[in-house]
Amino acid sequence: MYIKDGIAYAGDLPVPLKICGIRPLPDHKLWVRFNTGETEIFDFKPLLAAPAFAPLKDPAIFADVYIDHGVPVWKDGDIDIAPEVLYSGDL
Repeated sequence: MYIKDGIAYAGDLPVPLKICGIRPLPDHKLWVRFNTGETEIFDFKPLLAAPAFAPLKDPAIFADVYIDHGVPVWKDGDIDIAPEVLYSGDL
């Protein structure tokens, strides 16, 4: 049991989803390992149309992905994406 915001819940406190391994792949794809032990290959191409991700169209910038506190980031943290988006694959 755990208490959050004054409410008691049964079970264990859920562990926040985090990225613990990431590798850029050709064609704007990412190999991602989650703290759940699962791995996925995420196709980033559909997100490149969004202005926030436009700089990642450059393969050199896309390849500079790294993990900061469990979150994939680029350009010194100016661009990031939530682990939950990569996990669910829902765009």
